Amino acid sequence: MKKSYALIGIIVVIVLCVMWAVGAYNGMVRSQEAASKAWADVQSTYQRRADLIPNLVETVKGYAKHEQQTFENVVAARAKATQATVDPTNLTPEKLKEFQAAQGELSTALGRLIAIQENYPELKANENFKDLQVQLEGTENRINEARNKFNKAVQDYNTGIRSFPNNIFAGMFGFSRMDKFEADAAAQKAPEVKF
Repeated sequence: MKKSYALIGIIVVIVLCVMWAVGAYNGMVRSQEAASKAWADVQSTYQRRADLIPNLVETVKGYAKHEQQTFENVVAARAKATQATVDPTNLTPEKLKEFQAAQGELSTALGRLIAIQENYPELKANENFKDLQVQLEGTENRINEARNKFNKAVQDYNTGIRSFPNNIFAGMFGFSRMDKFEADAAAQKAPEVKF
């Protein structure tokens, strides 16, 4: 009789351990997927900005015909930024830095393009330019918000897989730490605009 109670006790403990392990695994998967979705949101907001740029460039071109170098820089930076893609499966620190550098170059080029308006009062008054500028400002805010949400999702995921006892299963099931989105070192210095 005592053997049967001991056997039932062992079975109950095993079942509870398995249930806990399944719950821990599923929790890590949910956290990882939330971080992947947050990264997709970051990329989506960057794509929105890239889609607005051709309209902005064409509007400014109509007023500032001799600013060819600025236009070429914006177009080249946009092309580089749209080619630098990172998906959640290859979210390595190197790829993330490459992506951030390309987006930083685009931000700098856009800043120079927006600054052209100071030299062209008629451009400043143009409704199309104003609308595009407002949309770009809104998009920049969305980008910042998406990066913040991504960093929060990554923090939650990293905390989950590094906490005991989840860290035991995280290593066994191949869950590894993810990197957060960090500002480019060049972002510490304001872009210099010269004409």
